[in-house]
Amino acid sequence: MTKALSIDLRERVVSVIDGGVSRRQAAARFGVSVSSAIRWHALARRSGSTAPRRQGGDRRSGRIEAHADVILDAVAKRPDTTLAELRELLVGHGITVGIATLWRFFARRKITLKKSPGMQRSRIVPTS
Repeated sequence: MTKALSIDLRERVVSVIDGGVSRRQAAARFGVSVSSAIRWHALARRSGSTAPRRQGGDRRSGRIEAHADVILDAVAKRPDTTLAELRELLVGHGITVGIATLWRFFARRKITLKKSPGMQRSRIVPTS
């Protein structure tokens, strides 16, 4: 995974730009891309800091989390429902998600949807 460039470098680039040098010249001087110099300068003007944001992580689960009550109510009413059935239920509410998205939704909550327990082992014929 890539690592963000240092805050010191970011601040030096921004200070040179604030001193009157163009963004392209500042980028060439410090050996960074022009787009980085532009973004860092805009970030410094907007927030007053050039610190990088966190990298990675989940950015799309909010879509399904907004409908958590619908999903959890459906599971509470019918505990043996399948992920495909839940997906169809959500389509009825105007939400299209994949089965893997539902899987991750339940994994975040440590909810496992298991089938009913199987039969007891046979005493006469051993099974493996």
